[in-house]
Amino acid sequence: MHSKPWHLPALLSVIAGAVDVIGFLSLGLFTAHITGNLVIIATLLVHGGVPNVPQIVAVPVFMVTVAVVWFIVRTLKRRGTPIVRSLLVLQLLLLMCVMVLSVTHTPDRYGLKADVTAMIAVSAMACQFALLRIALPGAPSTAVMTGNLTNTVLSALDVLSREAPLTAGAHQRLRKALTPVVGFVAGCLAGAVADLWLADWAWSLPVALAAVATGLPSSRF
Repeated sequence: MHSKPWHLPALLSVIAGAVDVIGFLSLGLFTAHITGNLVIIATLLVHGGVPNVPQIVAVPVFMVTVAVVWFIVRTLKRRGTPIVRSLLVLQLLLLMCVMVLSVTHTPDRYGLKADVTAMIAVSAMACQFALLRIALPGAPSTAVMTGNLTNTVLSALDVLSREAPLTAGAHQRLRKALTPVVGFVAGCLAGAVADLWLADWAWSLPVALAAVATGLPSSRF
């Protein structure tokens, strides 16, 4: 039986949740919810703190990676190469690099190696965001859950209401919005458990999930 199209965004939501939590706990920044780093930077600046390098450069690194993915997709289209599978493999390779760097100890684990590790994790999430917008434009967000939560509440009220729904397709919209929310929360919980039990090897969780994503039938285009 082939996977339904929503299986891939759901799994990507789990990956994003795990990466965000593990990145925050081990690297000290949001690697999926990138703009959350702006909140941390603003808070530190106002209260006399000093933002770390990854927090400062995460947003421009994210933007540059998205641009690079755009060029990659243009090349893939000219060659007739499957876009979704190729970008999923790229994300998998980036997460594997993060895992390798995380388990390779150095005397200063919060120095340059940690900064590079953080930026590779950010790049992996940038690849996922670009994948959704370019190849799966109708898919819900897999990392920023505010819009999905809003759609979930509104759609649920439309489904439960005895009056005519405010917008059509409430049942479909509810499933579409709720699935990534559940996936992201599950990924966050799994990532926290992995960080607690596996320490530096916690990154093996999103790596394994990303490997599964590349094998889904819905990724073969």
